Amino acid sequence: MSGDYRPAPVDTLELDDAGGQPSPGARGRRAPAALSEDSRLAVEIRGLVERGEMDEARERFAGLVAMHQRRASRIAYQYLRDPSEADEAVQDAFVRVFSHIGTYREAWPFEVWFTRILINGCLDRRKARSRRDRWFVHGELSTSDEARLSASAAPADPERQLLSRERRARLAAAIDRLDGRQRTVFMLSQYGDCTPKEISAMTGLNESTVRVHLFRAARKLRGLLGGEP
Repeated sequence: MSGDYRPAPVDTLELDDAGGQPSPGARGRRAPAALSEDSRLAVEIRGLVERGEMDEARERFAGLVAMHQRRASRIAYQYLRDPSEADEAVQDAFVRVFSHIGTYREAWPFEVWFTRILINGCLDRRKARSRRDRWFVHGELSTSDEARLSASAAPADPERQLLSRERRARLAAAIDRLDGRQRTVFMLSQYGDCTPKEISAMTGLNESTVRVHLFRAARKLRGLLGGEP
């Protein structure tokens, strides 16, 4: 994968499940007037790495991880629907960020840059899992899978747990039926806590277009889940 991890147009996020590089027009966007806390920290870490002060850079980078860990985990889980795989995707994204911190440019907020890397990694994992699943019989659990499921099952209120799992499964299936842009925008809004302005920066869509996709996604989900469209 290329070391240039600046944001790419939305078409590379979900429409074709690919990575991709930013369009020429995207590279020319103006820098924000003031850097956010995480962007300033990323610039400091980049300088430390360039000077070879790796121990200090790693120590500072732990601060970036703490800022974005919880939000990144929510986004990764919604793409992968598997806690352990989502954790791996998040850790892999942090490793990639630190390895390529020298390519970070503050014209883009760090959160945008990091989220782009995370989503690319999740999409790569989904494609790899899809290819791998073709070689296995669906519905068969390994001994380790059975042990993990047994260990995670709480004895209290099994009926409530079952209903909760069913609701989550129905919502996940409905989200998967959204088209590519609606799905990406909805997930970044609901699970990434991103504002329409932030989603616009991440995807390359106009902010007004983001709001339209959010409205249409919510309307379609209500219909799919049995509510009034």
